[in-house]
Amino acid sequence: MILDKRMTAQQIVAQLRDGMTLGIGGWGPRRKPMALVREIIRSDLKDLTIVAYGGADVGMLCAAGKIKKLVFAFVSLDAIPLEPWFRKSREAGKIEVLELDEGMFQWGLKAAAFGLPFLPTRVAMGTNLAELGDLKTVQSPYADGETLIAMPALKLDAALIHVNRSDWRGNVQLLGPDPYYDEWFAKAAAKTYLSCEELVDRIEDHYPEDAQANTFERCFVSGVVEMSGGAHPSSMPPLHGPDMKWFKTYAEAARDPGDWQAVAAQFVGASEAEYLAGIGGKEAVMNIPLAIY
Repeated sequence: MILDKRMTAQQIVAQLRDGMTLGIGGWGPRRKPMALVREIIRSDLKDLTIVAYGGADVGMLCAAGKIKKLVFAFVSLDAIPLEPWFRKSREAGKIEVLELDEGMFQWGLKAAAFGLPFLPTRVAMGTNLAELGDLKTVQSPYADGETLIAMPALKLDAALIHVNRSDWRGNVQLLGPDPYYDEWFAKAAAKTYLSCEELVDRIEDHYPEDAQANTFERCFVSGVVEMSGGAHPSSMPPLHGPDMKWFKTYAEAARDPGDWQAVAAQFVGASEAEYLAGIGGKEAVMNIPLAIY
């Protein structure tokens, strides 16, 4: 018997608990599961450890007081190099942090996916990154005897990922030129929840020509919800680009005094329907031009 994994956004968030370690897929301002992030902000969840190549997902969760600890390689909006609400939280000392090199971060996800306690790497040797992160070293058991950083597994209680397509069984298709590291978030997590632009019956029947876009297996998926426009304001190739007008307004709102409670309704909304209506609806989202990098 194949499980029907369809859920609502509220049902997905109801599976999460205070204090969880939560991985968020995507990359900076690109293909983030923002609709699910907004649903977390509307909830009572707190004291989360967030693991992400961060963008507005991290910034908004920081501003809303949802994060206890952040494990990250960067938190950026690309054209706005340092995410402004994250910056305010970090400068104020409101969150614990573990800052990693981008490759170390990926290595930590892979260690968790492989069920290993750590993976060895040369990255960070000769820097203070290992000391700041309290990372340990190991010695090669072979003739070289090399000393290496032991990058610990980044085990996730749950992961949130936004994909182009899924079916009710959790078979996914990730389109666009770069899948980022979403497959490793899915495999590093005890449970993975998806939002998708399009939910179909049997994806192999609808889009057999895109079978290669199935980047991770359905066995890693616990729940899926259709949320077209759910990546906004981040990009969702090949459908739409990042909403730079939104990002500029968002960044401006972070300027002193930067009161999140005064602007939260604008950037989150009381519901996803209200949020989308406030930005002109799904049609407006789909009309945002793709970025050229």
